[in-house]
Amino acid sequence: MSYKTERDLHQMLRHQELIESSLSFVSGSEDFILENDIFPVSSRDDSDVMRGLRYPNGTGVIAGITSIGDVDGYDLVDGEKRPRKGRLFYRGINIEDIIQQCIKEDRFGFEETVYLLLFGQLPTASQLKDFQYLMARWSQLPSYFSEDMILRSPNKNIMNKLSSCILALHSHDGEAENMALENELFKSFRMVARTPTIVAHSYAAKCHYFDKDSLYLHRPRTDMSVAQNFLYSLRKDTKFDDDEAKLLDLCMILHAEHGGGNNSTFACRVLTSSGTDFYSSISAAVGALKGFRHGGANIKVVEMMKYLKRAIRDWKDDGQVKDQLVRILRRQLGDGTGLIYGMGHAVYTLSDPRAEILKQFSRHLAEKKGMVAELDLLESVERLAPEVFQEIRHTERPICANVDLYSGFVYHLLDIPTELYTAIFASARMPGWCAHRIEECCAQDPRIIRPAYKTISRRTPYVPLAERC
Repeated sequence: MSYKTERDLHQMLRHQELIESSLSFVSGSEDFILENDIFPVSSRDDSDVMRGLRYPNGTGVIAGITSIGDVDGYDLVDGEKRPRKGRLFYRGINIEDIIQQCIKEDRFGFEETVYLLLFGQLPTASQLKDFQYLMARWSQLPSYFSEDMILRSPNKNIMNKLSSCILALHSHDGEAENMALENELFKSFRMVARTPTIVAHSYAAKCHYFDKDSLYLHRPRTDMSVAQNFLYSLRKDTKFDDDEAKLLDLCMILHAEHGGGNNSTFACRVLTSSGTDFYSSISAAVGALKGFRHGGANIKVVEMMKYLKRAIRDWKDDGQVKDQLVRILRRQLGDGTGLIYGMGHAVYTLSDPRAEILKQFSRHLAEKKGMVAELDLLESVERLAPEVFQEIRHTERPICANVDLYSGFVYHLLDIPTELYTAIFASARMPGWCAHRIEECCAQDPRIIRPAYKTISRRTPYVPLAERC
């Protein structure tokens, strides 16, 4: 590395010295914190604390009401959960009916889903046509936004880049602090349309600056759907086929909304309740979705499957599959967390309708691309994991596959890079976040969301500085 002046060299050395001294100070502080239990993992007296805002029976603490989405995975009888087949409703309409109608009419459905979530009703044919055109037009980013906000400050993590770009859009919105319904709707339309473009351009910048690849930035086309435009913008040669675009569209419909209690949507509503602006609330939702216990789980599934593929000699042998799943639970295989990613859900008990639909409609493309064996292995994990949980964890609680078990596989089928899996999830969930943001803004009795935390610290006297050891 070369330095322009001697002053630059001295600044670098001082900076390095500061980093080393800071790390030394933090390391010493960490030892003190751990030895003195400054941040206790748990307390003996926490029986009345609803960890994760969930009751002991596994049901969620009711924090509000919504008419947007309904996640239905069990019946509550005398305070106990009774497992049932999972269902998902958007504005009261079963997601399976939305999917089946789009397939029957051989058309893209994400734009219709966005309209339904934001306006509360299905569009007419003419309304949908106009809305599709506007969505394509709104997918264009502000002038020089890609150059200034993406290319000048690339990031290896696309979710973090997306979050910072969303905050930066505040500077390009003359009505950013105007929370009137009309303005909130207009912001929502533009954000849903722009997010896939931001993701595609952020990935292009990442490849160029960090992977030393050539730079390709494609402008979205007004004659394409959101799913088509994403594949068009992402691929260097802009080429894709109808099967790929339709499968991505199906994925985006399934990810568009999932009730008000999921972590990222709740984060959006919490920030909205404080009275903050649209961009701050949506950026917070992106940050929440990034976590591996939430949207980031789809990447963890892919990583887990790599471990399994290497460890299992015969993918069709149930005994071998079970043996390796046992090793994962015992922290002997995988990332050491003891989690079988893609299995289990906070609400769904017997089945996750999103996982069922993805599994069904991904098989055609898997056959077309010679990846049926991988799909069969995923289905084996889904089938055998509940048995392994019962045998190793001695639990009778029903455990089903969730959408993350299959979504990563679908993205792999579509030749989408792993770094983009959660960002695609964010692009698809954007209309749900926006709808919940608007619903929170329109509350008749708006209150800031502020749950309580039980304090377990002891009262201690203040010790003057000179008397401290």
